[in-house]
Amino acid sequence: MSKLLDNKVIFITGAGRGIGAAAARLFVAEGAQVMLAARTESEIAAVAKELDARYVVCDLADPDAIRAAVDRAVAEYGRLDAAFNNGAAGQQPGPMDGLTPAEFDQVYAVNLRGVWSSMVAEVTAIRATSGHGSIVNTSSVGSFAGNPALPAYGALKRAVNSLTESAAITYAPENIRVNAIAPGTTLTEMLQDWDRAQPGVIDTLIARAPIGRGAEPAEVAEAAAWLLSDRASYVTGAVLRVDGGLGV
Repeated sequence: MSKLLDNKVIFITGAGRGIGAAAARLFVAEGAQVMLAARTESEIAAVAKELDARYVVCDLADPDAIRAAVDRAVAEYGRLDAAFNNGAAGQQPGPMDGLTPAEFDQVYAVNLRGVWSSMVAEVTAIRATSGHGSIVNTSSVGSFAGNPALPAYGALKRAVNSLTESAAITYAPENIRVNAIAPGTTLTEMLQDWDRAQPGVIDTLIARAPIGRGAEPAEVAEAAAWLLSDRASYVTGAVLRVDGGLGV
């Protein structure tokens, strides 16, 4: 059997750490060529060196930088087949009235406008080169219900779900599939930051998950890889929970 992502050119945002870095490792192991994108060059360069892959520094709050990064992938590989929009910004945990407008705007610029800008650039590139393809966005289980600890993050991830569904309907006639994954308690640097700000958060979340543990980033990356692959050829518009039963 061929590898899951054989010969696919995939653009990955947020690839310097966490789920994005795990996805980069998995996608390469499954036969893909990847263009890695992240804001912090030291992190993205280390992952690229490990995988002998190419990378571009990209601030997801800057639509021009996103377009340039996607164009770079096409210039390097000659086409774009798929994209994993995983990059995100966290927020300081706390109630709505504790977040300044500037802090909210930063989360919005990365977590929603950045996904919008990425999909627009990616659809343009896929349409002009491969002619068909697949996009996966990273949402969160925090998007499915009220999220008093991370209200801006949760609200904008919920908007990503809607954006994913709208894009799926829009681009299905062009054979471009668009889905999302909604990770639960995943042991990433972002979650560790939240736990440092509010000690005990990780233990509380794990206690709520029927599976009884947190996910490794590589486990979440597996779901993204399948959705990007041709084996998910009839799946579009889905927001797939990868949460150990947390939302059941």
